[in-house]
Amino acid sequence: MSGVEDLDRHFREAVAALRPAAHAAGPLDTRTALDLFDAQLESRHTDAAARWMQQQGRGYYTIGSSGHEGNAALALALRPTDPALLHYRSGAFYCARARQAGGVDAVRDMLLGAAAGADEPIAGGRHKVYGRRELAVIPQTSTIASHLPRAVGVAWSIARAKRLGAECAWPGDAVVCCSFGDASVNHSTAAGAINSACHAAYQGIPMPVLFVCEDNGLGISVPTPHDWVRRAYGNRPSLAYFAADGCDPAAAFDTACEAVAHVRKNRQPAFLHLSMVRFLGHAGSDAEAAYRVPSEVAADLRRDPLPATARLLTTTGVLTPQQVLDRYDEVAGRVFAVAKEALDSEPLTTATQIAAPIAPRRPDLVAAAARRTSEPPAVPVGEPVTIAQAITHTLADLLSSHPEMVVFGEDVGRKGGVYGLTRGLQRRFGTPRVFDTLLDEQAILGLALGAGLSGLLPVAEIQYLAYLHNAEDQLRGEAATLQFFSQGQYRNPLVVRIAGYGYQRGFGGHFHNDNALGVLRDIPGLVIASPSRPDDAAAMLRTCVAAAKVDGTVSAFLEPIALYHARDLHAESDNAWLAAYPSPAEHVPIGRARTYGTGTDLTLVTFGNGLRISLRAARRLEQQGIACRVVDLRWLAPLPVDDLLREARATGRVLVVDETRRTGGVSEGVVTALVDAGFTGAVRRVAGRDSFIPLGQAAQLVLVSESDVERAADELLSAGPHAHR
Repeated sequence: MSGVEDLDRHFREAVAALRPAAHAAGPLDTRTALDLFDAQLESRHTDAAARWMQQQGRGYYTIGSSGHEGNAALALALRPTDPALLHYRSGAFYCARARQAGGVDAVRDMLLGAAAGADEPIAGGRHKVYGRRELAVIPQTSTIASHLPRAVGVAWSIARAKRLGAECAWPGDAVVCCSFGDASVNHSTAAGAINSACHAAYQGIPMPVLFVCEDNGLGISVPTPHDWVRRAYGNRPSLAYFAADGCDPAAAFDTACEAVAHVRKNRQPAFLHLSMVRFLGHAGSDAEAAYRVPSEVAADLRRDPLPATARLLTTTGVLTPQQVLDRYDEVAGRVFAVAKEALDSEPLTTATQIAAPIAPRRPDLVAAAARRTSEPPAVPVGEPVTIAQAITHTLADLLSSHPEMVVFGEDVGRKGGVYGLTRGLQRRFGTPRVFDTLLDEQAILGLALGAGLSGLLPVAEIQYLAYLHNAEDQLRGEAATLQFFSQGQYRNPLVVRIAGYGYQRGFGGHFHNDNALGVLRDIPGLVIASPSRPDDAAAMLRTCVAAAKVDGTVSAFLEPIALYHARDLHAESDNAWLAAYPSPAEHVPIGRARTYGTGTDLTLVTFGNGLRISLRAARRLEQQGIACRVVDLRWLAPLPVDDLLREARATGRVLVVDETRRTGGVSEGVVTALVDAGFTGAVRRVAGRDSFIPLGQAAQLVLVSESDVERAADELLSAGPHAHR
């Protein structure tokens, strides 16, 4: 099978067979041809150097770009200001983009990344990625095309930012380049993203995105069916299709230029299908002999793009065969010199250092931003409101204060949302700022990711928590990792409003009553806001938007559906669940709880619907002589540990009332936080059953009830001061 030595030998033999020619006009001008070749050489030798570094015990990434060097032609067809979200075999593209922009040593970047060196300027040794703000290359590690929804969002944002008068990160005529492999083209994320781009373009919405499929015919070991990519994407509405042999430098460059020009001029998406080959296996650990026969490898060698470019240079008289080899060896020497330096680079040495870019927190600046308003509030301060009304009014206030803010999701426009929370916003602020999306949560989140990256302030709505689960990797793998993989060079300011939790009456089932929060709680840096009262809903939403704007924070804003329109607490028409609409200057700092009551017998710790349940149970417990205080966590990540510990110590007994599931639910984190902080009092929890929520009244059998809380409180108090369960 073909290894580094085989590729080197093949190249030398192929060049030795070339014959010098008199200077003749070629399909590429001399400068472009040489830049293309040099970028290809740098990429090829970097692959070899990365494997050599692995042999020295200081190379940790061997997925290479050998065979894909034709993507250097794509880079040269674009401008260095065109944002690029790249496939992991884009070494030559990155080298060519660095040559275009100047001032960046692409080889050093890549080899420090392979060495996981802390001084690597992109991710700081956290992962091997292609990315640089100076090069307009947005870092990501997608192997399954999960970066495509964000690329669509970036493309959409260019015209929308201009329309709103917002400062966009990209030129007004920019083309967004997004590359991926032929296996990934079948992933639902890719299919959905390309569909959403076509859907937008079909409606006349500017969508300047170039989807680039680098087709080497293999998904690790699984062959891509012959002609499948063209059949699947060659005749889509509103999607221009271009195809070329990516191993032929002139053809690749000409076709890439044609595709880029189409997108730039028409502001519509295009699909560029580049046929490639893959050398050195999928990665260093991949044994190709297990699934490929020698004749297949030999056929690929005959298509090697490096000899093809050498042939172009010699037949047009730009270089002689010997000059080609001299250039090849000179680049190899330079690359391996950098590799030797990379071996001595310092790795990351502390957990604090590693995590530093994940979630920068500047609470004073966030507080100041949350208090800034430019318009009178949507309703008079102090007016009694429900949670739904509080959120609606706060969105209006925020839209008035932040002209770059956009609100979107399924049904949020003319309908005003399933529960009416965005009603009237589109009429007041217009369709450019409040609008409907297609029914695809990946597309909704991708739109938000691209918008935040480009200069807008997105507030996206996911209609139900259950609908998030098919798209949650857009939060985990894309939104939350961007600052981590770029050391803060790029941010994804974002607030995702999610209607969720249980307790809806006369409606529901597990699609509309969903309490699965575990997948959100383990995302590093993600803020999870969970307001239960109307005044908190308003103040916390202001905080989330301010944190997005100031720190690039990604927030999940969980809204309890069953409490949207609640007015009463203890008795019908008591209006005790209403709250005064807070002044726009009021906000709730991230990670601060709220306590109700001053009882010294028992601390009830809860959130969401659990607050209403706990307050009602606490009143009945008080009638039995048990004095309670109720702590509303409000923030499920980061947990308000200081407030929690203070209120726990005030009574010495804690009952966690958790409407989510007993396994993987919030209470596990609360109890662990108490133990980690050294709390030695009694702790017990009452939680939802490990079950999906059924339809109708049966839902009450798996959710926490007031009687469950009262019974658990009695058991806890009867068990003594050190009961843990």
